[in-house]
Amino acid sequence: MGKKNKNQQEINRKEFIFQKKNYLFMFIGIACMALGFILMSGGGSDDPTVFNTDIYNFRRIRLAPTLVLIGLGLEVYAILLNPHKKN
Repeated sequence: MGKKNKNQQEINRKEFIFQKKNYLFMFIGIACMALGFILMSGGGSDDPTVFNTDIYNFRRIRLAPTLVLIGLGLEVYAILLNPHKKN
């Protein structure tokens, strides 16, 4: 009866799929994406008849989308990371 009771305890014990390492990478990815979207914002003009060329600068065209893509990559890595795997 002791063996059956132990197996029942193992079945009833619930374990989270993600561990601390997964959540750390997820939060880093979210922060990276948020920074990318913040850097992408702005560049508008107060006067609608005047065109502002700041919308085509390096920060908005190259840096911000790259940060968003890096953040998405970190999110995928955080989901696929298996913290239970032994080396």
